[in-house]
Amino acid sequence: MRGGWGWVVGAAVLLGACGESKDGSDADAPSGPGPWPTDAVKNYSAEFRIGAGVRSVGVDEAHNIWLLRGAEIGVLRPGDTEPTWTRGVGQAEGGFGRDKKALGSTVICGGEAGRAYVGYHTYELQSEVPDKPHAYIPAPGEPHYTEARFAEYQKGDLDAVRLESDGTVALEEHLWRSVGVSGGTQHLGIRNTNDFHYDEDRSVLTCQRGLRGRDKGDLYIGTNHGVSLVRGLTYNSHRHAAWYADGDSLQAGFNWGLGIGPEGEVLVANDWMVGILEPNGVLEDFDKERTWDGPVPWRYKGHNAQLNSLETFDYWRAITRTKQGVTWVGSKDFGLWRMDQKDRSSANYTRVSVLPSDNVTALAATDDGSVYVGTHDAGLWRIAEGGETPTRVDTVSGDQVLQVVYDPTVKPAMLYVLTDTGLTVLRED
Repeated sequence: MRGGWGWVVGAAVLLGACGESKDGSDADAPSGPGPWPTDAVKNYSAEFRIGAGVRSVGVDEAHNIWLLRGAEIGVLRPGDTEPTWTRGVGQAEGGFGRDKKALGSTVICGGEAGRAYVGYHTYELQSEVPDKPHAYIPAPGEPHYTEARFAEYQKGDLDAVRLESDGTVALEEHLWRSVGVSGGTQHLGIRNTNDFHYDEDRSVLTCQRGLRGRDKGDLYIGTNHGVSLVRGLTYNSHRHAAWYADGDSLQAGFNWGLGIGPEGEVLVANDWMVGILEPNGVLEDFDKERTWDGPVPWRYKGHNAQLNSLETFDYWRAITRTKQGVTWVGSKDFGLWRMDQKDRSSANYTRVSVLPSDNVTALAATDDGSVYVGTHDAGLWRIAEGGETPTRVDTVSGDQVLQVVYDPTVKPAMLYVLTDTGLTVLRED
C-alpha cells in the first residue's frame, strides 16, 4: 500500500444530525456559553500559557481542552490558568521507536466528560506468512506463529485516557474490545472485527466525535486502512472507500480525511477516493460492506475524474459538508474542491483556484453556513455561506494550520484553530 507520513492532522467538522426531545424541542440546542471566554477571538496559547509544540487538540463533554505534544498529554480544565501535562501514558510509555509500542503520537479527541482518545502510528506490516496478506498474524498454536509477530498487535492503535482529580492523565485502556467475536477476550488492540488475524488498522491518522443527534458520543477514527467506529471502549473495524487493482488487489489508501455531516453521515476521504456512509446507529452493523445496500450503505463512493485517473493519488487530507448539503474536499497536492454529487458513484468536482495554496490540511463547516479552510503554508481561510471565494482569516496567526475543531454545543459556538504558532479560538456571533 502506498502512502506517506507527515503528521499534520486535519479535522473536519464535528457535526451530527440534530435531534428533538419528546416535547418537540431541540435536544441538541446549546444551553449557554460554556466555561470559556466569549471573546470573538482569543489566543489561548498566550492566555493560558500552553507553550509550543502542540500537534493536536480535542474537547470532551465537560469542555476540558486536551492537548497532544509528542509523548505528553496536557489538559486545560475550566478555571485553570495553564494546562497540566503528563508524560509517558499508555503507548507513549517508554518512548517511541520501531522497537516500542509506537513510532509517535498523532491525534487526540475528547470523549465523555473526563475521557479522551489518543491515536498513535507505527510501521506497516510486511508479509511473513505464505499465501496470506501482509497484515496476517497467526495465533498461538497456528502454523507460522511467532511471539514477535503476535506482539505486533500491540503497536500503534488507540488509547482511552482519563482525567485524574489533580489534573494529570492516566491510561484507562488500550482499546481491544471488538464488537464481533474476533479475538475473544485477548487484549490485541484494534484489529479486523471479522477476523482478528488481520492487523490492518495499525495507525490512527485522525478522529471525529459526534456531538449531536442519535449518534452523539460516537467516535470515528481514520486509519492507514479505513474508518472504524468506537463507542465507549468498544469498536467495530472497519469500512473503507476502496477499489481493486487487477481485479483482486484491494487498494484502500490511508484515510486522512474524516468528518460527520449535518445528517450524521460519515464523510471519508483517502489517498484515492471520497465516500459518504449512512450509519444506522447499530455498532454491530458498521463494518457490513454491501456497497449500496446493507445496514450502512454508501450514499456516495467515487473519485475525482476531473483531476486524475482512479489509479493516481489525489492525496485527500480533509472533508466537510455544510448544512446546505455542499461537500468540500481538500488535497495535499491539488488544493480545495467543491463536490456536487450526481449519483452514488459519480460527482462533479470544481477546484477553488483562488486559494493561494495547493496544500489543504483541514476543513470545518459551521452552523452559520461558513466553511473554514486550513492550509499548510497560507494560514486559515473562510468561505461565507453560499459563497465560493475564500478570504483570509487574519485574526489567526500562523501559516501552517494543523487542525480545526468545531464545537457547536456552546453558544457562541467555538472554533479551535491549531497552527504552528499556537491555539486560537474563534466564537461565532
